[in-house]
Amino acid sequence: MLNMADLPDDVAALKAIVIAAEARDQRKQERIDRLELLVAAFKQAMFGRKSEKIDPDQFELALEDIETAIAAIHAEDEALDPPKARPTKPRNANRGSLPKHLPRIEEVIEPEATVCGCGGGLHQIGEDVSERLDVIPAQFRVIVTRRPKYACRSCSNGVVQAPAPARLIPGGMPTEGTVAHVLVSKYADHLPLYRQAQIYSRQGIDLDRSTLAAWVGKAAYELKPVFNALVADLKRSTKLFMDETRAPVLDPKAGKTKTGYFWALARDDRPWGGTAPPGVAFTYAPGRSGQYADTILQGFTGILQVDGYAGYNRLIQPDRTGPAIQLAYCWAHARRKLFEVARNSTAPIAEDGLKRISELYKIEAEIRNLPSEARLAIRQNQSAPKIAAFETWLTHHRTRISAKSPLGEALKYIAKYWAGLCLFLAEGRIEMDSNTVERTIRPIALNRKNALFAGHDAGAANWATIASLVETCKPNAVEPHAYLTATLRAIVSGHKQSQIDDLLPWNYAAKV
Repeated sequence: MLNMADLPDDVAALKAIVIAAEARDQRKQERIDRLELLVAAFKQAMFGRKSEKIDPDQFELALEDIETAIAAIHAEDEALDPPKARPTKPRNANRGSLPKHLPRIEEVIEPEATVCGCGGGLHQIGEDVSERLDVIPAQFRVIVTRRPKYACRSCSNGVVQAPAPARLIPGGMPTEGTVAHVLVSKYADHLPLYRQAQIYSRQGIDLDRSTLAAWVGKAAYELKPVFNALVADLKRSTKLFMDETRAPVLDPKAGKTKTGYFWALARDDRPWGGTAPPGVAFTYAPGRSGQYADTILQGFTGILQVDGYAGYNRLIQPDRTGPAIQLAYCWAHARRKLFEVARNSTAPIAEDGLKRISELYKIEAEIRNLPSEARLAIRQNQSAPKIAAFETWLTHHRTRISAKSPLGEALKYIAKYWAGLCLFLAEGRIEMDSNTVERTIRPIALNRKNALFAGHDAGAANWATIASLVETCKPNAVEPHAYLTATLRAIVSGHKQSQIDDLLPWNYAAKV
């Protein structure tokens, strides 16, 4: 803001100030326009007609670009109008908080002089303290192990020496922590091994990609019993989710890739206050036949929440051998069918269906984290009448609309799985959709994009083993590098197979 006392008396100087102010205002308006365009572009990406076709990770990338651009504009604005010249109004910023466990390196900045102009000494009356996050690029270190040899000067009873400690890679250079770092970088941070080798080379450490692959293979082999324990623990549950996602695998004989699948088996009882820890186990299979799902689920009995893939029908066939399984279906997939119709044309019936489903989800949002009994009571009181009305609406419109039209196909899908879609009204532990398991396979899809394909079936199986443990760490608030390091050390130190459950991620969380 201009101070009248600072204005010159010269007319030409006044004109120059006015012109400069107008130019600054114009630049500010241009920056505002740029921000509005960025926000509009992001809204289009998020809510536009193609929103369900865009990968969620692309949303994150778009948001990063927008936030980066906004930060640059703020920096430009501050350069043109320094903070001291503006009213002191703090800008909203989410800087987070710095964890207490991080080491603090303190620096004290003293005034140039601590003697007053009158000659007396100044004494401290307070201080301003600020904290900034600093980072040192990943540093490698060498662990030198010395094992002294001792012998008696008075006799010849032999040499005494401590035994060599067990190692994951016998005679190799990596510690278990180094191997864990490679695993986390590949399966949690989605860095292929050849890129990791490039990173190491910048530190002067020349490691061939095949060497890293050998470490990963050895670790996968040693971790397989823990993976098997994870699968067994999940199958002891009475309520699970299941889904599958593509896993391109190189087929050397054909000179191209073939399509395998990762089958995800997930548990998350937190929305209804269950005490079983969350977890997910991926199993690689060379195909998508329901036979693979049946094999994976051998020994499981209870409710399985899935999408509408026909392969799961095998699990409820009367002639199937094994414990009984009940299928609960996914309202998110039912909604998606109607959404496809509504976004491609003017479809008031589809829009009405979407509104009805939205009302059901509003009830679900209110009962999340309540005990299963309370959830069930509220559903029977509030959701059941809406489901009854929905069924009447569905029957009415199916008689009026061609079954071969897009809307007719959407309504047919809902009717086909109606009993399983309504199962959440009879059991408070059931969710309305299978989004829980779909979230767990997103990292698999991202890793697939970066790695393009697995080298062979065995490689895909190793991928599934390690990814299962890494992804199970996340919902249990376990840091995967610390977990894998401790687990690999325990295994090479002779951890008993009879106590393998102690090495599951949630049991590690209970110890730390």
